Amino acid sequence: MKCAACSDVELVSTMTRQGVVVDVCPKCSGVWLDKGEIFYFTNTPQYVRLQIEEALQNPRPSKRCNPYTQKPLIELSLFNGDLLIDYCRATQGIWLDEGEINKLPASGKTNIGINLEKGLDDSALQEQTVVPMPLPNLSLVSAMTLVFLYGLLSLVLISLVHFEVMSMSIAMILMLVFAVLQFGLSPFIMDITLRWFYRVSWVQINDLPGHLQRFAQSVCAKNNMNLPRFGIIPDGSPNAFTYGHTPNNARIVITSGLMHLLEPEELEAVVAHEIGHAVHWDMLVMTIANLVPLILYQIYRVLIRMKSRGNDRSALPRYALAIGAYILYIISQYIVLWFSRVREYFADRFSGEVTKNPNLLASALVKIGYGLAGKDKKKGSEGRKHELESIKAMGVFDPMSARSLAITSYNPKNMGGEVDKETLKGAMRWDLWNPWAMYYELHSTHPLIAKRLLALSSQSLSKGSAPYVRFTDKKPESYWDEFFIDLLVSWLPGLVIAAAAAHFAVYRDAGMMKAGVLMFGLAFLIRVFFMYKFSYFPEMNISSLLKKVKVSMIRPVPCTLKGKLIGRGKPGLIWSEDFVIQDDTGIIFLDYKQPLALFSWLFGVFIAPSLIGRDVEITGWYRRAPIPYIELKQIKAGNEVKTCYVFNMKILFAVLLMLAGIVLLFVKIPGLGR
Repeated sequence: MKCAACSDVELVSTMTRQGVVVDVCPKCSGVWLDKGEIFYFTNTPQYVRLQIEEALQNPRPSKRCNPYTQKPLIELSLFNGDLLIDYCRATQGIWLDEGEINKLPASGKTNIGINLEKGLDDSALQEQTVVPMPLPNLSLVSAMTLVFLYGLLSLVLISLVHFEVMSMSIAMILMLVFAVLQFGLSPFIMDITLRWFYRVSWVQINDLPGHLQRFAQSVCAKNNMNLPRFGIIPDGSPNAFTYGHTPNNARIVITSGLMHLLEPEELEAVVAHEIGHAVHWDMLVMTIANLVPLILYQIYRVLIRMKSRGNDRSALPRYALAIGAYILYIISQYIVLWFSRVREYFADRFSGEVTKNPNLLASALVKIGYGLAGKDKKKGSEGRKHELESIKAMGVFDPMSARSLAITSYNPKNMGGEVDKETLKGAMRWDLWNPWAMYYELHSTHPLIAKRLLALSSQSLSKGSAPYVRFTDKKPESYWDEFFIDLLVSWLPGLVIAAAAAHFAVYRDAGMMKAGVLMFGLAFLIRVFFMYKFSYFPEMNISSLLKKVKVSMIRPVPCTLKGKLIGRGKPGLIWSEDFVIQDDTGIIFLDYKQPLALFSWLFGVFIAPSLIGRDVEITGWYRRAPIPYIELKQIKAGNEVKTCYVFNMKILFAVLLMLAGIVLLFVKIPGLGR
């Protein structure tokens, strides 16, 4: 990207105090704002939008060009001539000279705060990193983790026997029953579920593209394992996963779009990652590890539900053991999640080794996880059977995730499918800088994609190759202040009701308890207004949304997007009410929900199929948790309008709570008084 004013100077991605990445000229300090980004820098976005629309009626020629497309811009006069901007009709991008961004309404204190860091070149990086990022010994860490987990479980079982709450024989039978059911039946239940509800088609190896056949056969032969059974989910949303008992009866499931979105070598890298899980016996090891929190939770439920009879001396130790089992259940859950993340790194490392190019998996992860893909190209149909001919854009599915994600963006100047690395680094910044990313990773089975990319880039360097991405940016601020504000807003209703309950418990003050209902409603309303900003939904694109660092599940960005619905949010699931939308910069997950789950289910079964493949305009709230997604407010498809009423019902609930609190203040409650 060349500076629109200087022409011969490259623009540099720069973080602003609004938590948005913009493109800045290091020479003249001019700023290029992509579609919708101007609204991040003003408190009156609707007024600015109206000013731009009025100015578009009387544009003037500009000598400057779009930094992306190099096409001429037009000059617009805003706010009675106080601000001149250079505008692109096609992309709605805006060029501002130095200081002009501070002329926007209510942005007098808005400083971009340019803080450029000199990047390292490939040679310097290769000198600094000669070995891949160190990982612990897989066998050792697996053995130690399982010994520790089952040590916790044994401690609980021994305590149960010691306090005569449960006999040793019952304890052992309990463990064996759970082990057999979990490991023995789960893959078969998964087979049935995928066939009935996800429309999966199990195919022969010869039905796969020729390059993938040869690759899978070669990798499996070298690792002395049977070929996995391959399943195809016919959905445009990109996903892939593996399951089974052992390396010799593994199943690998991919959605049809994955084959279209990825280049052949990238697809092989994804399959190699899944084969890596089988080679490392992850299916068996993780099943064994997951048994511990499962059994601990069941022990907690059994103990807490046991009824005391007569002079039951075991009641006190039983409840103590129940609490202890629950605490150990929580601890073991986090240990299992950490264990899963470690094994993901090893599967990534395996893929880099067998393909001899870690950058292939890195590129695939970007297209699947962030979706920062180049413009997709039509693949050849070599070796494909009839059911694979209709393959569309796709990505990888993590069945442990609450939502699946597929986002793509591309540099309009590069139509060959290459990812724009500056856009990629913009998406990585959230993973590496925002405290919410750390919180979500702690609760996730998979590492954050940015961390996986850095590990794969390190592996590339160890092989003497240039890394897929060089991330040398320094965090400009901590972002913890926004994090704690988000937490406070999220917890506010609970804190209010807890304070009122504590006050009543100490002072038996009915008035405070009644006022607590009113205050709870008010706190809930404050949280709704914070989480659902609704005054204006400016039209934006996906790449602009991805650049926002100061965003979370609590702190949204209201937006409008225009694009095409290319698939369901959960690929192939016949009642999935969610979608994946694609605009000219990418694709992103859409979260459709109604106040009652039944309405969402009915929408997914009867209405969603008719919307897939259509051009739509959506309004909603962009969030990250940790994947980027948009919670829908409304979908417009032609003359059809589908509205989500969760926001409205939350407002109504808060108002009713406040009214109830006001009424209670004037009502005498028997036993409590007024």
